Amino acid sequence: MVLWGILLLIVLVALAIPILAIVLETPVVRRLSERSGGGSGGVAQLAHRIESLETDVQDLTQSVEALREETEFVRRLLDDTGDSPASRTLPRPDQ
Repeated sequence: MVLWGILLLIVLVALAIPILAIVLETPVVRRLSERSGGGSGGVAQLAHRIESLETDVQDLTQSVEALREETEFVRRLLDDTGDSPASRTLPRPDQ
C-alpha cells in the first residue's frame, strides 16, 4: 500500500513538471512577470525611468519659472502704462 502511494506521488510530480512549464509559458504569465519587474533587469529599467522622470520634472519646473517671470514682466508693462487713453493706443504712422 505504501509502495502504491509513493509510486502515485512520483507519477503526479512527473506529470506536474511539464504541466507547470506549459502554464508558465503562457502569454498572460509572461506579461505579469514583465509588469512585476522580472528580476534585476526590471530594477535597472525602473531606475532609468525614475531618472528620466526626474529630468522631466526639472525641465517642467524651469519652464514654469520662465513663464512666471514672463507673466510678471508683462503685468509690470501693463501696469506702467499711463492712465490716459492716448497712452494706450498705438501711434499712427505718418501718411
